[in-house]
Amino acid sequence: MNRNTEIRIRHWVFIDETKFFGPGRYELLEHIAETGSISKAATAMGLSYKKAWAMVDAMNTLGSSPYVITQKGGTHGGGAIITETGKQVMEAYKKLDEKFLEVAKAEKELLSVI
Repeated sequence: MNRNTEIRIRHWVFIDETKFFGPGRYELLEHIAETGSISKAATAMGLSYKKAWAMVDAMNTLGSSPYVITQKGGTHGGGAIITETGKQVMEAYKKLDEKFLEVAKAEKELLSVI
């Protein structure tokens, strides 16, 4: 019997026992960076704007400094940008994720026993 067996890893950063940053927030920041909009990022992820805004607010509040800066609408429209702190957190999280994946791939021995 030929089966596809793999190890999947998901990880989060907690601050004072509160789930702070993980794959969903990383993806949200990616979409905000691509679209320049929290609303468009929420739509791309299938989230409500309210949920996406709550995620951004939590990151901005609990982080060392804001991750997203918003601009109010008007004749030219509003928007959102990722701050340098936000970009640094994204890069650090991505590097950590890559390290975890390397460890998982190295553990092929476990997969052969299952």
